[in-house]
Amino acid sequence: MPGPFSVVPLDLDADRSGFACGVEPLDRYFKTQVSQDIKRRVTACFTALDARGRVAGYYTLASASILLTDLAESLSKKLPRYPNVPAVRMGRLAVDQDFKGKGLGAALLADALRRAVTAEIAAYAFMVDAKDQSAAEFYAHHGFLATADNPLFLYLPLATVKDLVKRS
Repeated sequence: MPGPFSVVPLDLDADRSGFACGVEPLDRYFKTQVSQDIKRRVTACFTALDARGRVAGYYTLASASILLTDLAESLSKKLPRYPNVPAVRMGRLAVDQDFKGKGLGAALLADALRRAVTAEIAAYAFMVDAKDQSAAEFYAHHGFLATADNPLFLYLPLATVKDLVKRS
């Protein structure tokens, strides 16, 4: 991970008021909504903290499913004929403006993928809903596949990630 960051579950008492990634809905969610989602058990939130304990970035994970028809045919033909398969959804990924350009977004994505692939609950894919084309390009750069019907909905088979984790 770039710099002296540690990635830990969000401390609900942490000061989030100064976090600013420059995308208002992501900033507002982190400052006002994420605590309730954690308490309701609809998401988990992980934060990158700098050496002083300041939140440099965050991401959220939740269980989900992906329609079998959304997967590439080369993948779906190898799976059971259930209507959908289990997945992990990254709902949000944001880096504070003071820490942008240092590779922290990619490091947070790598941490999220590692958590998903090492979880004891099975999931076939890791999925994201990119907020715009730039975000979709970020995920595509990291090997994610876009669905045919929605180029902003991307996924990555976790077997691919598992192979990478084994090699590292």
